[in-house]
Amino acid sequence: MPKLKELDDKVLEAKTHDTYKDYYDVRLTYEDLHSLKEDEWLTDNIICFWEEWLEREFLKGQRKHIVLLRPSMSYMLLKTKDTDSLRGVLPDLSGVSHIFIVINDNENANQVEGGSHWSLLLVSVSDKRTFHYDSLACANEFEAEALTKKIGRLVGKEMKCVQVRSSPQQSNQSDCGIYVCMIMEYLLKHRICTVGRDQTVSMELDGVKFKASEARQSLFETIQSSETESH
Repeated sequence: MPKLKELDDKVLEAKTHDTYKDYYDVRLTYEDLHSLKEDEWLTDNIICFWEEWLEREFLKGQRKHIVLLRPSMSYMLLKTKDTDSLRGVLPDLSGVSHIFIVINDNENANQVEGGSHWSLLLVSVSDKRTFHYDSLACANEFEAEALTKKIGRLVGKEMKCVQVRSSPQQSNQSDCGIYVCMIMEYLLKHRICTVGRDQTVSMELDGVKFKASEARQSLFETIQSSETESH
């Protein structure tokens, strides 16, 4: 299997908008693939792919109880004033125990692929808490608080937002997206899916460390080996 760093930048740039692979509802382009390289900012589509893959390959029977909200849906929820108007658009949240919301700090709703920072908000419905994991201190704290109020309205509970200070921190300005993907996977595999729905578990990440470069390569390999036809 090829190494991510061995991919020719000129080839990727020449095919920017060409389709690289379809994975169920996600269409990845060469531009998306390029965003996995070192010092690049992950695109929405890469995060969409990761959520789709986790749902199909890991969650499987638990998909009714755990929702991985796509970046476009998360952004729409953040920017729509009338939250109730989204009930028919968002996934059915009745009976859901946890919701993962990817936060984008894009202030211009008309700018596609805008913003400069990703973070992750985990909603624990039974705990009436949201947990905000931000790999750049509290850069998206305002957005996390706003989404907490909105999601509380949708699930019919008053929610409190917890800023998780133990969230692993990135060492540059471009790894926020890959940190979101790693934290999402870690929480699913080592926190939420290891206990019963009514059991309590710590959502802190003290001592948890990630290597972004290895995670980028791993995600690239997952895309390569996913069971769909490459273009």
